[in-house]
This record gives sequence, C-alpha cells and structure tokens, in this order.
Amino acid sequence: MAVATRRESGPFAIKDTGRLIAETKGGEEGSLKRTVGALDLTALGVGAVIGTGIFVVIGEGIVLAGPAVILSFVLAAVTCVFSALCYAELASSIPVSGSAYTYAYATLGEVIAWIIGWDLILEYGVSVAAVAVGWGGNLNAFLDSTFGFALPDAIATSPEDGGVINLPAILIVVGVMLLLIRGARETARTTLVLVAIKLAVLAFFVIVAMAAAFSADNLKPFAPEGGGGVVDAAAVIFFAYIGFDAVSTGAEEAKKPSRDLPIAIVGSLLFCTLVYVVVSIAAVGSLDAKALGESDAPLAAALEEGAGISWAASLVAFGALVAITSVMITVFYGQTRIFFAMARDGLMPRRVAKVNPVTGTPVRLTVILGSLIAVLAALIPLSEIVKLVNIGTLFAFLLTNAGVIILRRTHPDMERPFRVPFVPVFPIIGIGLIIYLMTQLPGETWWRFVLWLVIGMVIYVLYGRKHSRLQLAARGEDEPR
Repeated sequence: MAVATRRESGPFAIKDTGRLIAETKGGEEGSLKRTVGALDLTALGVGAVIGTGIFVVIGEGIVLAGPAVILSFVLAAVTCVFSALCYAELASSIPVSGSAYTYAYATLGEVIAWIIGWDLILEYGVSVAAVAVGWGGNLNAFLDSTFGFALPDAIATSPEDGGVINLPAILIVVGVMLLLIRGARETARTTLVLVAIKLAVLAFFVIVAMAAAFSADNLKPFAPEGGGGVVDAAAVIFFAYIGFDAVSTGAEEAKKPSRDLPIAIVGSLLFCTLVYVVVSIAAVGSLDAKALGESDAPLAAALEEGAGISWAASLVAFGALVAITSVMITVFYGQTRIFFAMARDGLMPRRVAKVNPVTGTPVRLTVILGSLIAVLAALIPLSEIVKLVNIGTLFAFLLTNAGVIILRRTHPDMERPFRVPFVPVFPIIGIGLIIYLMTQLPGETWWRFVLWLVIGMVIYVLYGRKHSRLQLAARGEDEPR
C-alpha cells in the first residue's frame, strides 16, 4: 500500500511527478509498449493538424483578410507556438499518457485534473464523430466527382440531415478502432503513409498552381481590410492548427520521450505552418480573392478556374478524404490514452483500461469508446455540440501553460530535457492569447461547456473521488482488486 505524502488528500490532492512515472511500470492494467519514434510522433502531429482546415478554412480566412491570409496563417502559428513549447517541456519531463490531464494532476490537483480529463474526453470524442460525418460527406463528393455516382442519402447521412443512418461514418470509425487495437506502431506507420499521400496532393496543388495560374495581380490589394482583417482571419484559422497537442498523449509509448516528444510537438507545428503558408501563397496567387472566398472548395477552385484543370475537384476530394482519415486516427488515439490514464488513476473504472499483452493496447477501452463514437456519428445531431471542441482545446492549452509556471516553482530541480525559454513570460503570453480567443466564442458554447463540467463533477463526487488511488492511499485503504 502506498504511503501518502503532503497534499495527497482532498479534491486538490497533487500526484507527485515521480509517482506518476512509477505507476506506468506494470500494475494491474499492464504497460503500454514504447514502440514509436520521433518520425512516427511527428506524423501523428501532422496527421492531426493538416485536415480539412487547409482544404476549406482557407476560404473563410480569405473572406476576412484577402490575400493577406498568408500573414494570418503565420499569426495563428505564433499564437500556438507558446502552448506547443509548454506541451514539449511537460511531455518530455513527465512521459506519461494523459496529456493536459496528467499535467494538471501534477500541478493543480485532482479535481482540476478530472475537469480537464472529462473535458478532453468530450472534445476528442465529439471531434472524431464530427470528422467521421465529414468523412462520409467527402467520400460522396469523391465518388460523385470521380465516378459520377453517390451513395443514397438514406444510408449516407444522419437523421439530422434527412437520412436514416450514416453508414460511411460507422465504417470509418470501426476501421480506425481496429487499427488502434492492433498497436501504436501500426497506428503511427499507417498515419505516416496517409500523411505522405496528403502532402503529395498538396505538393501537386502548389506545383500546378504556381506553374499554370500564379499571377501577382491576384495579390492586389494585399490586405483590403487592413491589419484588423488579418487578425480576424487568424482567429478563425487558429483552429486549423489544433491537433499538435495530441502528440503528447503518446508520451508513454515514445521510445525516447525526452528527445522524441519535443521534436514531434514543435516540429509538427512548424512543418504544418510552412505547408499552410506555401499552399496559401499558391492559392491566392492563382485566383482572385473574391472567387476563392465564395467557393466551398477553394483549392479545387484555384485549380479548376485558375489553372483550367477540370478534374481538380476529384484530386482535392481525394486529398481531403485522406486528410480526414489521418485526423480521425490521431484524435481517436489521443482520446483512448487520456481515458486510459484516468482509469489507471482510479477516476474511471480500472478494469476497462487493461492492456492486452499481445498488442500492447487497451483493447476493451478502445472498443467501448469506438462503439459510442460510431453511434454518435451515425445518429446524433452534431451541429451544436461540436462547438464545444474549440473551448475544450483552449481550456487544455491554458492549463498546460499554467502547469509549466507552477512546476518551475514547486519542482525547480526536476529533470527537464526540454525547457521553455523565458519562463514565466512565454507561458503568460500563451495564457493571454488563449483567454482572448476564448472570449471570442459565443455565449451558448460557454453554457454548454459549463453544463458538461457540472455533469462531470457529479460523476467525480459519486465515483472518482471514492475510487481514486491517490485518495485511497491518503485514507490508508487498500486498492480494490
């Protein structure tokens, strides 16, 4: 039975970083296998970030900023980089599954960790379901543009959109679930292949657009709405960068977390920024801003109308399909690892998180979450609850930035393979930028977020606090078997 130390009782009990790491070695759940390297983790980050955002959201940014959307991509990346640095420090210092949930447990206390964990479960689950719905829509677009037929609405759309069941969404969720069950290495390698394919599609777009349609005249006027338009577009584009944080959920499966995680987290953000900037330059230089802004598929419009390639829609639809698949894999992977960490801590039922000795993955947990997500994607209206994703991500970023400041004060001598420069200045800047973006979200998003957290607090009081391994140790009770 573990011996309780200071601040290991009550809702704000803090789990020491040494204990967090020690609990990853065996236990009744088993251990996750350290099988992925820096390239695999970077592919996970790129796979999560470069999704439909670059294929669609660029058009929304152009409406606000004009050709200066190029600067908006850079500004949005700068907003993210402070949080990315903080994730890199904490992930390399505490190489444990759970991401922001685990960092909060080590800095702000159990109840705050529960809140962020509960928040991330919703954020990741809704994200996967919403992306699965989008995958079905893009599949139909690809089939229609390439082969001239599409699946019937009855089996291709949810009841919310007039269908009966969204069968493609179910199939892609089940497919991703089976991949995750096979193992972290297989998941990372599959993501690497998908990332290579979508980058090839984007590279083809850039080469053709620059060679056949680029004109400096399309860049004038460069910033029709001035600096305000650039900032407004950056606030919209920011959400196209969300996903690099999912890399930190794989900390416990990294071969060399002290080296691999900082490279993957910061590297994936910088690489995606470069891709976004290059693609945006090619797009705004190939077709006038008004036409791009009015199109639902701006990259396809740039090739079809600007370069005169009639089959552009097929190419872009295929690229979007691949991009969406890679996003699903990474986000679903992140959700299972956060739930796994919470279950291992006793805040969720521990028996669901048992690791399969053959695959090295929490098979039972993955099947349960996959089944719930499949039902959500197939039948449940997502148009409103998907708005919770943005606020959930920003909340996790905020706590991660704060966690760096707190750990620097409470554990100044802790080994930190990667260190955020200029602490506390950089984390404070990150917190300020995040708070600004959170204030821009609509009021209904806030009250839905609060309602979800209230439900979570009820579960914590009735179950989590009573079964918490940290609380059991503080009360001198044996852990249930």
